[in-house]
Amino acid sequence: MASVASDKISVLVVDDIPEMRENIRKLLAFENDIEVVAVAGNGKDAIECARQYKPNVILMDINMPDMDGITAAELIVQAVPSAQVIMVSVQSEADYLRRAMLVGARDFVTKPFSADELISTIRRVHKTGLLRAQSAPQPGSMTPGGLPGPIRPKKEGRVVAVFGTKGGIGTSMIAVNLAIGLSRNDHKVAVLDASLHFGDVGVLLNLQAARSIADIIQIIADLDADLIESMLTPHTSGIRALLAPGRPEMAELVTAEHLKAILSNIPRISARMALSWSRLSI
Repeated sequence: MASVASDKISVLVVDDIPEMRENIRKLLAFENDIEVVAVAGNGKDAIECARQYKPNVILMDINMPDMDGITAAELIVQAVPSAQVIMVSVQSEADYLRRAMLVGARDFVTKPFSADELISTIRRVHKTGLLRAQSAPQPGSMTPGGLPGPIRPKKEGRVVAVFGTKGGIGTSMIAVNLAIGLSRNDHKVAVLDASLHFGDVGVLLNLQAARSIADIIQIIADLDADLIESMLTPHTSGIRALLAPGRPEMAELVTAEHLKAILSNIPRISARMALSWSRLSI
C-alpha cells in the first residue's frame, strides 16, 4: 500500500549500514516538512519500497551488496518516475557522478555530509522535481476547437558577464552583490566564477563546495542542463554558484570550449529558474 499523501516531502533512505540509516532518519525527524516513510538495506528492497511508498525523494547509497545503488536507481526511475533520486557515496569521482546522472539521479552528495547540506539538497531536488512536472506537456491536451494545444517555447534566461581587466578592482564583489540583489526581485540566479586560477566567489559567499567547474569538464561529453544544475552550490541568499577550481593547477584543464558548453546550458536551467547570472573575470 502506498504511503498516505501529505504536505511533507516523503523520503526513502537506502543504505546497507544500519547505523547510517538510523542516523539519517533521526536527522530528518527534526524537519517539519520532511518525513522518512521507509528505509532499505539493499538495492532490491529499495525497489520494492519505492513501488510501495512512492516517495518524493530517495537517498540512495552507491556501494551496496547484492545490487549497487546506480543499478537500483535506474530501475526505480523507470518504475516510479515521480521519485527524485539523490545518490550518496564516500567516493566523489567524476565517473560515479556521470554514471549516476545518466541513469536519472538528480543530485550527488558525498559522505560525510553536514545536516544543512543534506536537508537543503532534499528540498532543492524535490522543488525542482515539482517544477519539472508542472512544466511538462500534458498528454492529450486540446484547445476548445478540439485541436492539440500550441507548444509554447520555454523562456530562456540571460547570461550577463562582469569583466575586470585586472585583479583587485572589485569585479567579484560587484557580481556577487548584483546576483543577490537580482534574486530579491523574485529572480532565480546562478553565479559562475570564471576567474579560474584564483576565483573568490566562494570566499565572498562563504561556500566550501565539494564540486567546482573542474568536475564538470571531466564529464563534458554528457553535459546537459540537469547535470550542471546538480553541480551548483546553494547559498542562504537563494542564489546558487558554480565555483572556480579549488587548486590553481586545475584551472589549466578548463578551456574556452568548456566554458562555451557550460554557458550554453545555463540559460536552459533558467528556463525553470527565470534568470541566470554569470560572472566572468579572466
